[in-house]
Parts: sequence; structure tokens; C-alpha cells
Amino acid sequence: MHLLIVKTSSLGDVIHTLPALTDALSYDPTLTCDWVVEEAFAEVPSWHPVVMRVLPVAMRRWRKHPLQMLQKGEWQAFKNALRATDYDRIIDAQGLIKSAFLSYQVSGERYGFDRNSARESLASLAYQHKLNIAQDIHAVARTRRLFAAALGYPVPDSPPDYGIIPHFRISHNATAPSIMLLHGTTWATKHYPDPYWAELTDYMVSAGYEVRIPWGNAIEKQRAESLAARHPSQISVIPKGGLYNIALELLQTRAVVGVDTGLAHLAAALRVPSVTIYGATNAAKTGTFGENQVHLQAAYPCSPCLKKSCKHHETLEVMPACYQSLSPDKVWQSLRVLLSSLET
Repeated sequence: MHLLIVKTSSLGDVIHTLPALTDALSYDPTLTCDWVVEEAFAEVPSWHPVVMRVLPVAMRRWRKHPLQMLQKGEWQAFKNALRATDYDRIIDAQGLIKSAFLSYQVSGERYGFDRNSARESLASLAYQHKLNIAQDIHAVARTRRLFAAALGYPVPDSPPDYGIIPHFRISHNATAPSIMLLHGTTWATKHYPDPYWAELTDYMVSAGYEVRIPWGNAIEKQRAESLAARHPSQISVIPKGGLYNIALELLQTRAVVGVDTGLAHLAAALRVPSVTIYGATNAAKTGTFGENQVHLQAAYPCSPCLKKSCKHHETLEVMPACYQSLSPDKVWQSLRVLLSSLET
């Protein structure tokens, strides 16, 4: 069987789809697939052994520059590549109008969420096979159920296997006492306050850990360099690189402390022990998923609000307001417990 998977973004959502693909391969060892994904995340599907061809799409960029897209013939070239292969089944694992539109460009049997379970109900109009998948479960479990229903096998009760570690020819076996801080994220409400990061690094350095900090844009670079300047001999900034390089860095890290960001989900997929901080988002539905994953959910009346901006205007010690309940000391104590458990 040859599948087409449509799951374009975000990085965390793409990673959440990998265990379902491993399940499908266990069901049918001859299975192969192609994958439509945003160009920024095109590396990730290629790490899974069942993916034969990655089809990068640039919906985000094309929306900003539609004339450029047409003039360069990028849309037509993408459609030609998409239609060059006949697929046994097409699975839209995203359930959005944009992903449904992309899946509709291919002739074949299209499977996706029904109107009651799709993130955007109109997306279900594009599918011949509309599947009702519970919404009140984690995204990884939800996608595993979608694939099982689309391909006709029982939903596995095994722990999720993201299937990508063999690509790197090494497993997570870090011996160096280093911790990586994953501070960069897209929503303002997901950002842990800068003063809290600074205090947290003091705890780590005092305990004898080296701290490694990646970055992806100018603001993140400035934050990383500011934190590194506090303890230049023990905190280092990771040079900017692709997702593959970050994956290699993660595999050499004892543990991770991060916010709700795609790289935190990559750490989970690589079985890197992690403490992840959640304010505006819901760890129960979209948190890192796997072994040795500790979730710290903010305890605040409106958390998780699922909003990109904080609506509180009163004078507060920190913003976003919900992180008052997740002090650096609380995060550090959770990390200490996790690290101690790894030594037993």
C-alpha cells in the first residue's frame, strides 16, 4: 500500500503524526508513503523509514506573496509533483480547510476527520471517508486512532514509537551533565518570562550543569546571549542550524527544560527527558508525549486560555500572568526530581 499523508504544520503537529505512521508500518510491513509538509519542516518526515518522498509545500509563504508564487510557477510545480503518483489512500491528518484543499488536489480515496471531529468542520467535505475521532484525547493518540480507522487495524495500546531515532544512528545516551533550554516559541502567551529563565540558569549552574541554548530568530538570539553572559564559562549558545543539527544536540543532552514549542516535541520523540512549561496551552491535549516527560501546567483561573495574547492588564510581577504559579524554583525542583529518577 502506498499512502499520501497531508500534515503540513506546525512542527509539533508533524511530530505528533509519526507514531501513527509507525503503527501503520507494523500493521503492513510493505507500506510506503509520501508526505505533504510545510517547507520549513520538510526534514522531519524524511527521518521516518516508511516515508519515500517528501513534498514540501509553502502555504505560509504563498499566502504572503501570491503573485510571486504564480509568476515562479511554484503552485503548478507542486501540483505536478503531487499528481505524479497514484496513491492507494490519502489521509488528511490535519483537519483544516487548507489541508483538505491540498488533499483534494489528488485523485483517490481521501480519509479524514468528520465534521464533528475536524478542527475546521468544512474540511470534511473534501473526504470520501469521514471518520469520527474523539477530540478529548491527546493529539498523538487521536492521530493513531485516525490511521487505524483509515487503514482498518485495531488501535495499538503500545507506547508511541516516533520511529526516527535510528535515522541518527545513535540513541539518547547522554553522559555529559548538560541541560538544554528551549525558550523560543511563537505565541507571546507561551513565553516563560526572561527574569525567570535567568533565575533558573542560576540554579542549574550552581548545581554544576552546563547549559546549552539554541535560537531561531534575532529576538531568541538576544535572549540566549543575555542568559549566556550571566555565566560565560557554563552557558553556551548553540549556533543556528537546521532541525537535524538540533536533533543531534538534543541526543547529547542529559535533559531539557522548555516551553510549548516544536523543539520540545522533537526532544520527546528522541526520548530526551524533559520538563515542559505550559501556560496558555493544554498539556493534556498537546503536551510532549513519551517517556520521562514532566508537564508543569500553570494554575491560574484562565489557564489554559488557548489565546495568543494575555488579556490581563493589572499590575503583575510577570507576564503572561499565569506563570506566577510556575516559579523558577518550582521548575528547578521538578527538574531535580526528574534527574534523580534517571540515576536510579
